[in-house]
Amino acid sequence: MSYDATDGSRAEVLAGLNFSLGAGETIGVLGESGSGKSTLAAALLGILPSNGRVTAGRICFEGQDLLKTEARAMEKIRGARIALISQEPSQALHPVMRVGAQVRDVIAAHQRLHGRQLRERVQQVLSAVFPSDTERISTSYPHQLSGGQRARVLIAQALACEPALIVADEPTASLDAETQQEITSLFRDLQQRMQLSAIWITHHPALLAGFVDRVMVLYAGRVAEIGPTENVLCAPRHPYTQGLLQCLPPLFDENRAGRKMKLAVISGESPGGNPDSSGCVFEPRCAERVEVCAKREPEVVRVGNAHEVSCFKAGS
Repeated sequence: MSYDATDGSRAEVLAGLNFSLGAGETIGVLGESGSGKSTLAAALLGILPSNGRVTAGRICFEGQDLLKTEARAMEKIRGARIALISQEPSQALHPVMRVGAQVRDVIAAHQRLHGRQLRERVQQVLSAVFPSDTERISTSYPHQLSGGQRARVLIAQALACEPALIVADEPTASLDAETQQEITSLFRDLQQRMQLSAIWITHHPALLAGFVDRVMVLYAGRVAEIGPTENVLCAPRHPYTQGLLQCLPPLFDENRAGRKMKLAVISGESPGGNPDSSGCVFEPRCAERVEVCAKREPEVVRVGNAHEVSCFKAGS
């Protein structure tokens, strides 16, 4: 996956990604800004900008390769079978349309419902995410809602046609911690009830604990580590994953109650597209690098049950 630059060069932003997702399973995609998380979401839904293109590989969904699917057929899949929850609700929602009308348009685009049936379906969808305030939310404009309520509206739109897969691109990034937990709990409950598969993209590791089944860590468009959530978050094997988790304040530490502390940082900056290094892309920032790291890319090493790491030291 690459982007064409205005000077004629090409920036490679995703390379070597290989993962599968089972029915009803949730995988969390973790990484800092510029790691390729949102580009992955756009590629899966076929909504890359005009200068973006997938140069190799396949995206297999329900027996077909989405990269070979015609634009008109993709329009029928997008929203109906694969739905997106956008990163910023205030930008994703139309500012001068009532919430009910915006949910109605999603349903009308993919299902043959009209009149009373369509109105009842809209109310049914909204009541799933606003059980005690359905009517008021339905007749409200986005600016009349809180950030958490707007995030719930995006969830309602995504679930409206009962898709098989939801791609959530940092939908809680602009919310406070308490509201983030409310939204993820709501999503998880609805997902389990509807048996949906989901890809939950975030830069915040704490959001994934107890929520997703597996975690895939991206760095500079490459998979650094992938495995069961407990393995990756509690016993990370890649130096980048370890660095991400060390940058977080400890959740429970009675010894430092009321005291200030200096958090760890990962030195350097993410290389973005076309890393200069011919070896491991994380090598320039890695405190544990060895000579071979700068010479060639590491192979994937299996370090446990379904736990894989792209690091020379992982297998030692």
